[in-house]
Amino acid sequence: MVKINNIKGRQVFDSRGNPTVEAEIFSDKGLYASAIVPSGASTGTHEAFELRDKENKNYLGKSVLRAVENVNGPIAKSLKGIEIDDQEKIDKILINLDGTEQKKKLGSNAILSVSIAACKVAAIQKNISLYKHLGNSGSSQLPVPLLNIINGGVHANNNLDIQEFMIRPDKAKSFTEAMRVSFLVIQNLKSMLDLSNVGDEGGFAPNLESDEHAIKIIIKAIEKSGFKAGDDISICLDVAANELKESKKIEYYSDLIKKYPIKSIEDPFSEDDWKSWKQLTETTKIQIVGDDLFATNVKRLKKGIAEKSANAILVKLNQIGTVSETLNAIKLAQSNNFKTIISHRSGDTEDTFIADLAVATNSSQIKTGSLARSERVAKYNRLLRIEEELGNSAKMAKV
Repeated sequence: MVKINNIKGRQVFDSRGNPTVEAEIFSDKGLYASAIVPSGASTGTHEAFELRDKENKNYLGKSVLRAVENVNGPIAKSLKGIEIDDQEKIDKILINLDGTEQKKKLGSNAILSVSIAACKVAAIQKNISLYKHLGNSGSSQLPVPLLNIINGGVHANNNLDIQEFMIRPDKAKSFTEAMRVSFLVIQNLKSMLDLSNVGDEGGFAPNLESDEHAIKIIIKAIEKSGFKAGDDISICLDVAANELKESKKIEYYSDLIKKYPIKSIEDPFSEDDWKSWKQLTETTKIQIVGDDLFATNVKRLKKGIAEKSANAILVKLNQIGTVSETLNAIKLAQSNNFKTIISHRSGDTEDTFIADLAVATNSSQIKTGSLARSERVAKYNRLLRIEEELGNSAKMAKV
């Protein structure tokens, strides 16, 4: 029996240069792991609460020192002596210790850092890879990557409304091939745009005439790379409608889908406009992804399943705050034929937990930015290593 001996929290920094929480867990047998939590810019009101010290002007109100104190104080005290491989028990203690629905007392950033770190120590204790521990050793499927290659909205300082213009290499037979295909498109796009400045998630951040202009340029980059748009490589959008000044109409999306090889649209409407979500899902045959709509929350997902408001869920650990609750949302989605897409956040870190989570849960897709910025590329590199470790048993997901 390996038990938690000590937990240490500290303030570190994310990819936007903002403070975030890191937790280290030490077992009584000398095992150790750490986890750093990400932070979103485009955040829904139904997400778990991120605790920041708004009154601390030393960090412009963005420090997480109280969250760190919660890790080092009540959380460390409550988990000392708990068996490391009982993830559900650890997470239940954390949830009960906080006692609020959105984790407003301790902060989801404090809770999640400990939940992930505990999961990592449990894998180390078993002497197996993290994805095998999370997936009970039965996982061999690699997710298809959605690469955010042009940034707009609140992720970039430009004039584009749509937050993410992504490519998805649907025909790739391996993850290695998916990355080669994506690399070619990104390099050709770079030469066509003639710029190197990137947004928060590594995609280029140009000022273009319109959102449709961005789509047309991506199609040209796909063709220039020797691939067929809509066949070899699909275009996927994250509208992030919560952030738009003026909401888009269903006709707008129907028109875009007719004109361009778009196979997935995320957050086309605001987080509580259930009626529009249902209508779009009914009238189109593409992937409609709920991010702010569901907030990785089982209660909201149950409503979406019942009302047929989408057919896919974006999964973000820090929207809900623990590993167990995240796994529960994934299980519920998959048992109701919803696609699961594991996602990073715009303020991310070098932590690669989501890469293992995607493989462990047989999720069909992963969203972790472009092939730029090391906090994004770290996840792709981890997936390449997992594919190598799986060897002949590795297979690509179908989308």
